[in-house]
Amino acid sequence: MRGVTRKVKWGVVGAARIAVNKVVPAMQRGRHAEVVAIASRELGKAEQAARTLGIAKAYGSYEELLADPEVEAVYNPLPNHLHVPWSIRALEAGKHVLCEKPIALSMAEAEALLAARDRHGKKVQEAFMVRTHPQWLGTREIVRSGRIGTLRSLASYFSYFNEDPKNVRNVAAWGGGALMDIGCYPITISRFLFEDEPRRVLGLVERDPRFGTDRLTSAVLDFPAGQSIFTCSTQLAPYQRVQILGVKGRVEVEIPFNAPNDRPCRLFVDDGRDVFGGGIETLSFDTCDQYTIQGDRFSQAILEGGEQPIPLEDAVRNMRVIEAVFRSAESGRWEAP
Repeated sequence: MRGVTRKVKWGVVGAARIAVNKVVPAMQRGRHAEVVAIASRELGKAEQAARTLGIAKAYGSYEELLADPEVEAVYNPLPNHLHVPWSIRALEAGKHVLCEKPIALSMAEAEALLAARDRHGKKVQEAFMVRTHPQWLGTREIVRSGRIGTLRSLASYFSYFNEDPKNVRNVAAWGGGALMDIGCYPITISRFLFEDEPRRVLGLVERDPRFGTDRLTSAVLDFPAGQSIFTCSTQLAPYQRVQILGVKGRVEVEIPFNAPNDRPCRLFVDDGRDVFGGGIETLSFDTCDQYTIQGDRFSQAILEGGEQPIPLEDAVRNMRVIEAVFRSAESGRWEAP
């Protein structure tokens, strides 16, 4: 269907901060997505979000939104423990689903969602917006080109500081903690660049005694071609960086995960000639919004009936690695995903 001009009509279940402040405004600026409804369990909250964002319809329950025949696809930014239940409810209502990461709380949940997708014949994608950002597509092309030689090692940091006991990221029963919230990013990027799955993983977790969530988690992912190491934390100085090392050179991704939408993104490609940066070339990627790209790419797949950027099977495999890291932290041994 070349030249399709109509947009996919989206509904949003929940007025989460990421939805109201980042994802929905970005989708509204896209070519292929139109947000027509938003729901909250508090009608006033939905109405306020609808007024702020210029959305036509506000609902006081998720069920009402799912019953709206105009809504073709649903964006699910709910807390982690509600990802699978409400994504399945959306599928049962005949809607496509874009669900925030992590896709599930466990492998069993992820597989239940995969089975529901197959039963209902709709598209489901995990909202890893980084995977369609030009800086990451560009990074993978550099790796594939052989410019840094064979990829052998990744090292990633991702952290912020949040001690609010009311924040969903600090509620263990809701899937809070560092690994589920942000450690999932180094995992998906490692798999994306190695284009393979880790054979085994080793995890180390420190839990907050008040919340029971992991506040400092590190892991080693052992791939057939090399290794990826990362540290993530909900109680460290805010920081993020990824180093990608090949046998001949290195790529550094400056702002790898929360890529800015108000300035270009930069990669530093080092040919390894010295440790002082004498061989570094800076590559700049035009200013863009990764949430706009994500919404448009998934909407295009719906409109055209083609492949979506990130298959749901990929989300299931990412969940498999997350679960193995937690198992390793408990057992003290290498664990196979």
